[in-house]
Amino acid sequence: MWLQKKNSISTNRLNILVSAVLFIGVLIGVRLFFLQIVMNDYYENKAKGQQSMSLTLEARRGNIYLKNKNGEEVAAASTEQGYTLYLNNKFIAGSEGLFEKLNAVTPIDKEVFSKAVSRANDPYEILKRHVSAEEGGKIDALAIPGVGLEDASWRVYPAGNLLSHVLGFVGSSDGSGQYGIEKYYNDTLDGENKSVVADKDAKGFLIAITNQFGSTPSHGEDIRLTIDPDLQKFIEAEIEAVKIKWSADSAGIVIVEPKTGKILAMAAVPSFDPNNYQNEKDLKVFLNPFTQKIFEMGSVFKPLTMAAALNEGALTENTTYIDTGEVKIGAATIKNFDGKSHGRQNMTQVLEESLNTGAVFAMRKLGEQKFKTYLHNYGLGEKLGIDLPGELKGDLSNLDTGRELEFATASFGQGVAVTPIELAMALSSLGNGGNLIRPYLRNDPGREPVVIRRVLSPETSTVISKMLVDVVDMKLAGGEAKIDGYSIAAKTGTAQMPNIGAKGYSGEYLHTFFGYFPAYDPQYLILLFLERPQGVKYASQSLTAPFSKITQFIINYYTLPPDR
Repeated sequence: MWLQKKNSISTNRLNILVSAVLFIGVLIGVRLFFLQIVMNDYYENKAKGQQSMSLTLEARRGNIYLKNKNGEEVAAASTEQGYTLYLNNKFIAGSEGLFEKLNAVTPIDKEVFSKAVSRANDPYEILKRHVSAEEGGKIDALAIPGVGLEDASWRVYPAGNLLSHVLGFVGSSDGSGQYGIEKYYNDTLDGENKSVVADKDAKGFLIAITNQFGSTPSHGEDIRLTIDPDLQKFIEAEIEAVKIKWSADSAGIVIVEPKTGKILAMAAVPSFDPNNYQNEKDLKVFLNPFTQKIFEMGSVFKPLTMAAALNEGALTENTTYIDTGEVKIGAATIKNFDGKSHGRQNMTQVLEESLNTGAVFAMRKLGEQKFKTYLHNYGLGEKLGIDLPGELKGDLSNLDTGRELEFATASFGQGVAVTPIELAMALSSLGNGGNLIRPYLRNDPGREPVVIRRVLSPETSTVISKMLVDVVDMKLAGGEAKIDGYSIAAKTGTAQMPNIGAKGYSGEYLHTFFGYFPAYDPQYLILLFLERPQGVKYASQSLTAPFSKITQFIINYYTLPPDR
């Protein structure tokens, strides 16, 4: 009996033990199921986070090149490869002496360093961007625990301010192009980045990039511009000197091939350094005045008015009228710039003497609606499609009123406003046989000129060119613009600037000067402007000398043979 009871107790104990083991097994199984199945993604990602890191392989941004007359290329914008210097504070043994060691290799902001080392256990505190490859090698050789280097690239503009309005810059925040060619061709230059996973060691430093299919980034395309760097450098120095001499608010020069639309040089001051664009406080400086500002241009409009009237057969270069010194339109009186009457004058003399009354005479002969049509046909009031961002179109809305006074003032360039590039291409049509050509900056092989429309007949182009040559030969600045052996067609403009935010005109002026040569087969057109110059009244006084200096440089630089 006692033995039977003892066996029963043993059996109960065994059952309890088996049940306990089974229960514990079930608990372990449930736990393993929870860990391996339910929480699988969580722990897998946690393990990956401890063993690997996500990196972006940056595509190389395409370079921007310029080419001189000898075919030699220079980089106007390029991408430099180097490193970003950072601290992994989990492994920094001590900050004492660390700043001095690193600063001896590459200059480091002490305030940035102090903030970085103060953030204990932070694995990624940037000390400095744009560390050169040479500097990175020296830092790596120091083998300081917690000091890391990460591959990086950044935009460099080797010539500083040179061509800044054309180039624009690349923003540091998102790496995209801002202003200029950098913005217009951003997608072409930018390429496509690739994201990859990289292995890291126990200390959190990069070991190697895991092999992945398609992990190579698509690099951006290089772009070549029409700009001649030697010519650009010359005109930038010249326009800076002119602005300083006359204490002007701004100044600019563009040089274009009238028959192709190829822009050889484009410069404006004030300018900026795209390497340090963040230091520029006035954001308006980033705007390209040739495409993103409009001006009332003054008497450089008169050849456009005259050519339109010639083209319609409304007059000839020998047509005369009596200049009384003024024209009355309603209650308004339009006078010549000198306030004088000149008696009987032909149309060539109208341009030579820059007579406002003669421009009104030519407009009236042409007719208001035809005059308006010609201004639009010249491209004044439309975007020409130049490869620069933010191109504005001129404002000819004054002519929509239908009032004769607005047409009269427009005939000599007041009351209507256009961009300098619009004006340059309209004036190019006077010399190139009568075609409005699309201007461009990207120099693709085999690119053909784009004719937007024909504005004038070749015969009219020849006649107006002859009249403008007479302006240079007979009158302009007492012959200062003449160059022996070369026919030069040119005209100046001095326009009152409208009041800002109010009606009427101020006592300040915009000076303009254009010329093309050789006049009957023009290879180059130069347009200059000077905004609010001080101590000088007329454009013939402020801009003739720089125009002549630039013309002489072009003749010598390109070894242009005489045409006379």
